[in-house]
Amino acid sequence: MLKKFAPITVSLLALALSGCANDGQIDINSGVGVTATRTGCPTVAVPEGTGDITLFNSANSQNASDVDVVATITKLRPECNSSGEKIYSVASFEVHARRMDRSAARSITVPYFSSVVQGGTAVVAKRVGQVTLNFAAGQDRATATGKAASYIDGTSARLPADIVEKITRKRKAGDADAALDPMADPEVRAALQRASFELLVGFQLTEDQLRYNVTR
Repeated sequence: MLKKFAPITVSLLALALSGCANDGQIDINSGVGVTATRTGCPTVAVPEGTGDITLFNSANSQNASDVDVVATITKLRPECNSSGEKIYSVASFEVHARRMDRSAARSITVPYFSSVVQGGTAVVAKRVGQVTLNFAAGQDRATATGKAASYIDGTSARLPADIVEKITRKRKAGDADAALDPMADPEVRAALQRASFELLVGFQLTEDQLRYNVTR
């Protein structure tokens, strides 16, 4: 299922300079170089197709008339501590749900996953949790909160010293490489890709539920 997520639409330059970081700055006084503060904190996102879950009254039907409950992950909020050898990342979120039959009080539990992905493709950790939604009698809406947390190896998430030097080295006018973009260097781009991490949170869907989300 995780292969279905849409890549985060940021450039490698943004990955190098962002996350829990400050934007890069160009120092035009003492030569050209990129100055950046990079902590290695992962990007936090909901993969495409996993932010909603629809439950039906009948297991054999996906008709609109048979919808029982619809729930959505929203208000995803990241926190990150990158000061130690292990980077600790937390993503808190809310689940908002709506049901069709509001007559009686009811509780519904839905599963969600949290995955750490390195370099855009490699899943290095995955956990599955649950959120319980409590509907009061006569109410058609309910809200619950959830949290996903993971440790990331700090060494893997931080750029090697030689790559940092290539990116931040001052280049003066007249230097042979003054007009060259360090981000165009294949070695730099590959290092940035390896050091990029994502903490992805979504509903743990069945194949039928995922197919419904991406084809409806």
